[in-house]
Amino acid sequence: MNQTPLYMDKHCTQTLREGLAEYYALNPHVTDPGTQPSDFGQILRAHDAGHVIYGCDTGMSDELKILPLFWWTSKCTFRTYLQMKNSPAVDVMYEDMIREKGSLWLYGAVFRVLPGVILELIPVWFKTRNRQKLVPFLEFEPLLDRALVDIRQEFDLLPFMK
Repeated sequence: MNQTPLYMDKHCTQTLREGLAEYYALNPHVTDPGTQPSDFGQILRAHDAGHVIYGCDTGMSDELKILPLFWWTSKCTFRTYLQMKNSPAVDVMYEDMIREKGSLWLYGAVFRVLPGVILELIPVWFKTRNRQKLVPFLEFEPLLDRALVDIRQEFDLLPFMK
């Protein structure tokens, strides 16, 4: 990704729908949810909406950060993760990434950023314990026409964004 997307600005006034359009335009390598089985496509769309809502890019650091953010601040549960993890489509995506870049690249990229991600997530974990208002995960469609800054304020996400 060469330019910083507007949706990554924590005070972005784009709607979630506009942010998703920008996300897909700037990331043509992202798997199109419409090409996947419906259950997995729904999870992919929710994951992509999460990238926009949380202001995350598709780099390894943000990819490692977004799953704990989902678990701690949204209605995404471990069960949701297991459904996603056990999908044959996920296996195909991982196999394609390893075939394209190699397993050494994948594990090297993870280990390079993991210490920083862990240090960043520790205070987030303390701040997210016992949250009452959780971001919708699979049912995010009602948020599509709302400004990102409003969504982030409603669900108290601004403290987790740079």
